[in-house]
Amino acid sequence: MVDLKLVAGVHEEPSLDEMPVRAMIRFWKTECAKKMVIADLQTELTGFKALVAALVLRRKFRRLLAADEKNVGLLIPPCVPSVLANAALTMDSRVTVNLNYTVSPDVLNRCIKKVGIRHLVTSRKVLEKFNFDPECDVIFLEDVKASVTAWDKVSALALAMLPVSVIFRKLGLDRLDPDDVMAILFTSGSTGMPRGVMLSHKNIAGNIKCFADLYGFTVQSGDSMLGALPFFHSFGFTGPLWTVLTRGLSGFYHVSPLEYRPIQRLCRKYQPTMFLGTPTFLRTYARRMEREDLASVKLVITGGERCTKELADEYENRFGIRPTQGYGITETAPVISANVPESHNLRGWAGPLSKDESVGFPMPGIQVKVLDLQTGEPCGVNEVGMAWVKGNNVMKGYYGEPEKTAEVIKDGWYCTGDLVRMDEDNFIFIAGRMSRFAKIGGEMVPHEGLEDMLNQVLGNKAEEEPKICVTSVSDPKKGERLVVLYTELTCSLDEISEKLKEMKVPNLWIPGKDSYFQVDAIPLLGTGKLNLFEIHEIAKKCVKQD
Repeated sequence: MVDLKLVAGVHEEPSLDEMPVRAMIRFWKTECAKKMVIADLQTELTGFKALVAALVLRRKFRRLLAADEKNVGLLIPPCVPSVLANAALTMDSRVTVNLNYTVSPDVLNRCIKKVGIRHLVTSRKVLEKFNFDPECDVIFLEDVKASVTAWDKVSALALAMLPVSVIFRKLGLDRLDPDDVMAILFTSGSTGMPRGVMLSHKNIAGNIKCFADLYGFTVQSGDSMLGALPFFHSFGFTGPLWTVLTRGLSGFYHVSPLEYRPIQRLCRKYQPTMFLGTPTFLRTYARRMEREDLASVKLVITGGERCTKELADEYENRFGIRPTQGYGITETAPVISANVPESHNLRGWAGPLSKDESVGFPMPGIQVKVLDLQTGEPCGVNEVGMAWVKGNNVMKGYYGEPEKTAEVIKDGWYCTGDLVRMDEDNFIFIAGRMSRFAKIGGEMVPHEGLEDMLNQVLGNKAEEEPKICVTSVSDPKKGERLVVLYTELTCSLDEISEKLKEMKVPNLWIPGKDSYFQVDAIPLLGTGKLNLFEIHEIAKKCVKQD
């Protein structure tokens, strides 16, 4: 195992900050009372007004929800009402379940049933836009707003005027346990049915502590964040939602990360100092936005998928800022590691702080070990193995799936399912998902590696919609067989094979001509990632038809 030193040479264990909901109330009540803390293109609120509004919502929700109703669904894109609804339910010690509005109606209802959601908070516009018919009772925010009385407002205002410690006591937040579940987030479902990840107050607080301290996010820093990432995405939930609320920052929200014009208006109006986004979303901004739109931005953090050097170079040339790549997964709340630009080297660390193509080094308080797939022994420097993670950020488990939880968490260590290598400076490089490898003739063949080479042969650019993807299906002779789905090819299959051979690609990696199948589009998730489950299902059907 690589030595778990940080760049500074010390592995620090951070003290756990107060629970997120209490930190939010304290900031909104005190240091941020007169500061604008949340805004979208329709609404902006100071800390104190946000506190009162959230308390009004909490009061209304308590009348609509049963006392024993713990898990409450939310189906609202990022906006001020979405922030307030999350805040209100958390202040009422409920478990928020932000649901993915980009999935099919069937998957949505299966998620609702899986975690026992009785009420879903949403709006009529959302249900109409996505054509959902939730199989549970629905609370429409429009109706809640229309039902607010003068007494509701006066009661909330009176509570907000009390000292912070009294507010905690009145709301019952003094009885919260850090290990209590704060939220359930569903995995992307890229390899099958999404799983409900239970994240505790400690998980979220611990990850924010690591993440925010690393970059110096404080109320004194004057930082603000663009919040277009959906809250059902762990990156959006911990970043633009709870990091903003618990660090006294300002957050500016828009319902879709792909609608660049409203985001352009938000940037010009509020001038955020940072934003988080997946490479898929960053590519949209790179094509459409002007340099002055991001003139105020000092930090762009990207994750969720690989950020290519070409995309990073394009951002630096176009906007004067290089995206900083990190690594995280839903089960770790989510951030595990990150690069640090020199502009944010607040600790005066010596040595490299970032490396192109890497996803950074483990954050303070988070341990990462790399184990050999065959022996389970620690890997050496730059040897590829399975990444295991330990820290306050590791989930409590999968909702209703204790057996699956036991499979992936061993003695506090979580098995990520990601194959990585760590270099001599403790930087992590992703080799691929375990599920994205084929085992052919006893050898591991990486789907992503072959995809990269095929895209190179075909001249496909990373910033474009994917035109090709690689998966594998079972094969009675070889164990597994590679399958390539494509939308268009710029050369013949014979030419592809010859060019791969010229690139010294092993024969085992070169798909046969009977392994290519044309499709109308490469299946994607709402986050822009490949929908690996659907891709695999299509491949199985194609092979049977062959």
